[in-house]
Amino acid sequence: MEFQSPRHLARRTLKNSSKLKSEYPHSLQLYSVPPSETIGLQELEDWAVERLKVLRAVERVNLSKNTKFSDDWKNALKNDLQKQNIDSWYKLSSSIKDEKMDEIICKTRQKDHVSHFLLRLAYCRTEESRRWFISQETDLFRFRFSMENSEDIRIFMKENKMNFQPIPDEEKKKILTKLIHAMSFNASKIDTVEYYKVPFTEALDLVRHRKVYLQAGYAYVPNDELVSIITAMFRSHLSLAMALTIRSLPELEDDHRIRRLLNDFDKRYTGQDFNALQNKFSGAAITPEMLDGLSKQSYPLCMRHLHETLRSTHHLKHGGRIQYGLFIKGIGLSLENSLKFWREEFSKNMDIDKFEKQYAYTIRHNYGKEGKRVNYSPHSCIKIINASVGPGENHGCPFKHFDAALLRQKMTTNRVPQPAIQEIVDLVTRHHYQIACQRYFEATHNTEVDSGIQHPNQYFIESQKILNGEVKEKPKGAHKVQTIRATLPAKVEKPDPTDENHEILSESVLAAIDMDDDFT
Repeated sequence: MEFQSPRHLARRTLKNSSKLKSEYPHSLQLYSVPPSETIGLQELEDWAVERLKVLRAVERVNLSKNTKFSDDWKNALKNDLQKQNIDSWYKLSSSIKDEKMDEIICKTRQKDHVSHFLLRLAYCRTEESRRWFISQETDLFRFRFSMENSEDIRIFMKENKMNFQPIPDEEKKKILTKLIHAMSFNASKIDTVEYYKVPFTEALDLVRHRKVYLQAGYAYVPNDELVSIITAMFRSHLSLAMALTIRSLPELEDDHRIRRLLNDFDKRYTGQDFNALQNKFSGAAITPEMLDGLSKQSYPLCMRHLHETLRSTHHLKHGGRIQYGLFIKGIGLSLENSLKFWREEFSKNMDIDKFEKQYAYTIRHNYGKEGKRVNYSPHSCIKIINASVGPGENHGCPFKHFDAALLRQKMTTNRVPQPAIQEIVDLVTRHHYQIACQRYFEATHNTEVDSGIQHPNQYFIESQKILNGEVKEKPKGAHKVQTIRATLPAKVEKPDPTDENHEILSESVLAAIDMDDDFT
């Protein structure tokens, strides 16, 4: 894969749709061959950011109330992608017959291919990043696989040399009774179901859940369950590829362009820009006098803590001033009112001349009126969570940086119900900080947030919508937030000999369980 700087983009030759179609004949890919196109740096970055949005959407839906890969789960993911205007990332099926869509599909397949390899480079650096990437990519693959018809699946398997052949009718009739006992669907449909004879070591997940019939070292897999086997192959292939990628990273980072592109890419914020100096919800401009009331009604815990600390101590250290100053700028506090707010509070501990000399510059700088004159955006949840917080500092994320006792105290003071406090603390223990913030929102607003909390200013806006009657409340506690760790394939556990059902397992199944250690 070659990279071009923007000044060289005019010399680039774009591939037409027919050539792209020949290179990307199928919507599903195992990403075995790296891309070789010449691509502009800006386009490359745009594609990578789009894919990151897709993977984060998969993660959000995984943490919702919906059962994984159910129809509700799939619809939730589609809706999330549609809201972000990136629904073309799942409309890649070969069965779509539309000339206008055909060109879009081919281009998106190319984006899918190229961006996957770029994110491999960004997420191969740590074990935690690799696990997250592999988990989301595997779920995205399975989601796309579920949208393919039988013919497209056969073509995909043939192209990738997955030699799974349906068993002949004669063999099927011989073991028909045993297949009926093993099947998880209506027995009346067995005549219309194709079975594939697969080495049992490639169907360990199905063996673990007793969904297949085993005989002579082979698993007889119904066509609806092939997704489990092929997804496991995809995960195994990607795990190996990530291990190889980390070895190549030092050489690739010799190129300063790719190094700049990949630097902290996994921490990049991909949500809405909240750098707007307006308040659409109160009907009036935000003034310093309104902040006390708003902090109790609509502030996330991180910003409420900063506001209360400022009010009680009349001072915040640099990190707190930046985090809170950009937040109140984002909710609509003008530069003039911001200077007034900080000046009135700080002047309780110092004279006004000292404030003007030491602190006013930073406030004007946040609004793009000093220094490089950059109009800075409010900090996202990701940036706040990853902030370094030293002794005596109050910025950062309370769900990450507070100890459990202080966090419980803060939530009790803010009248969060005790059951919700316990649930939030449990989420924090498992490092689900943004989900904990979402649960805090739900507990304090008596509603649910389907899209999750990605930004403090998003929290403020969603709160204002509810308080102003723009969004109907959903009964609190109607659903629990499910949390799912991003992990590599789970190991199969051997059954407890004291379990009365353990004798149902055959020796072949036990052999498969023993070999599961090698699989992971």
